[in-house]
Amino acid sequence: MTSRGHTFAGDERDSISLAIVGSGGAGALTVGALLLDVAARAGWYGLMTRSVGPQIRGGEAAALLRLAAVPVECMAASFDLIIAIDWRNAGRFAAEMPLSRDGLAVGDPRGGEVPEAIMASGAERIDIPMKDMAKNIPDGRPNMIALGIAAGLLGLPQAALFEVMEKRLADKGKGAVAASRTAIEAGFSEAGTIKRTFRLAAPDRDGAGRWLITGNEATGLGAVRGGIRFAAAYPITPATEILEWLAPVLSGLGGALVQAEDELGSVNMAIGASFGGKPALTATSGPGLALMIESLGLATAAEVPILIIDVMRGGPSTGIPTKSEQSDLNIAVYGCHGDAPHIVVAPLSVGDCLFTTQWAVHLAEATQTPAIVLSDQFLGQARAVIDRPADVAFLATRRVAERSSENAYCRYAVTADGVSPMALPGMAGGQYTADGLTHNSAGLPSSQAHDHHDQLAKRRRKIEGFAYGHHWANIEGDGDVALLTWGSLTGAAREAQRQLAAQGIATRLVALRLLSPLQTEALAEALTGAERVLVIEQSEGAQFHRHLRAQCDLPGEVRRLSRAGPRLIGPEEICAAVRQWRS
Repeated sequence: MTSRGHTFAGDERDSISLAIVGSGGAGALTVGALLLDVAARAGWYGLMTRSVGPQIRGGEAAALLRLAAVPVECMAASFDLIIAIDWRNAGRFAAEMPLSRDGLAVGDPRGGEVPEAIMASGAERIDIPMKDMAKNIPDGRPNMIALGIAAGLLGLPQAALFEVMEKRLADKGKGAVAASRTAIEAGFSEAGTIKRTFRLAAPDRDGAGRWLITGNEATGLGAVRGGIRFAAAYPITPATEILEWLAPVLSGLGGALVQAEDELGSVNMAIGASFGGKPALTATSGPGLALMIESLGLATAAEVPILIIDVMRGGPSTGIPTKSEQSDLNIAVYGCHGDAPHIVVAPLSVGDCLFTTQWAVHLAEATQTPAIVLSDQFLGQARAVIDRPADVAFLATRRVAERSSENAYCRYAVTADGVSPMALPGMAGGQYTADGLTHNSAGLPSSQAHDHHDQLAKRRRKIEGFAYGHHWANIEGDGDVALLTWGSLTGAAREAQRQLAAQGIATRLVALRLLSPLQTEALAEALTGAERVLVIEQSEGAQFHRHLRAQCDLPGEVRRLSRAGPRLIGPEEICAAVRQWRS
């Protein structure tokens, strides 16, 4: 049904979810980014994710936003407002943006058919001829009309919107800025004819001091804060933005980023740079990580610290490059042949990408071991308004050998903590061979059983005995029901915990940041008193659940909530699983 001028006025809400939809080149993602920026300036928090097709270039796109007066780390179960610059191929996103019963769909009547799945809730639909309106404005664009409509319905300040738009389009010239301003004003005017609003609760304070950042940007920042000065990588969705962010930053710090010919070249370049004394990383996604596995074993055997960032996507094989999943856990933890202990960590939020990556650099350098950071498409490509993360003091500190020409240097000396001083190229008396062969303490190839056993035990001991402190997990709340999860699902579990508390159900949240080596004793202590444990993960094969059960006994009754992407597990599903369990 199409209607205009109805009398409903939206109540003030704690959060508002909206989607901007368009076909290739329509500018839907630009509209979403501008709305989030303006909301941030007005003092609200927000989160924007994107849903795009599998095309290498162009194609349908949707900007999915949630704005709130408090920090948000996941999307809501349904959307309040959908604005379609056009409806072409929007059906591909229908499962990811269900419209609430009292929601509103605004679209161009000449923009294709509205997908039935989007209107299945019985929400209201309004047609606005955005394309025709744009034609009446010299150089006008429909997406700027849509921007004005969205801002008007949300009650965002027009002056702030103009300021953000002008800054964004400054390089396109005064004509483009003027045309966009006129189009936004037209959209605002059109929104005024719709007797409906979506008003957020007033923010507690303005947005001063907050950051507007993506998970991939935060990952890059954490890396350089940790001491990374060299990066080598081959572009791959959804990790490429890390490399784009790092390239100019590393150059400004006296470091370098090199684009390799493939993933094998990139990981080996990182190993070479680290062997030379420069903390180094490579960034990739699942298919790239699969190609790097043999070199990961080399770095483990040679005890060369490197950082591998895996921004996970749907798999296997090429899978769904533009969608999120947590299905690289098995390959990250167990993928190497032989006994090759290394470190695997996972950030718990967009902001935590900074902390976890910086911590991972510290862990790799301190233990002279490869470390894998398991981010994912949701965290990596989400843009969020967050409070400024606290500064931490983790800096890359590698145990380096002292110059000596008197005593024979044993690069792989068996030490109490398993970490032996590492000579750098050119150091007097510090020559040694670093390769993948089993070796003795001096680095000479050996097939002797005692050398093999000693070096295997040394490498295992140095990461199992390391003092990781309380950073291994976030533990929040208390109750006889434990929500046990990791990575990007932490935000959904945290919101579910708040919703359950409002219903009188107390839960504890245990979100693991350190996945390997698994801190079994600390986990057992964190779960003490729990009678039920719900394991929450985004994988078809319940990889996290199996990883836990392989190494420790979980208390009480254990159930799991797991499925593959791309539709992400949300707070409402977690709440429903807990309520059903208790009934």
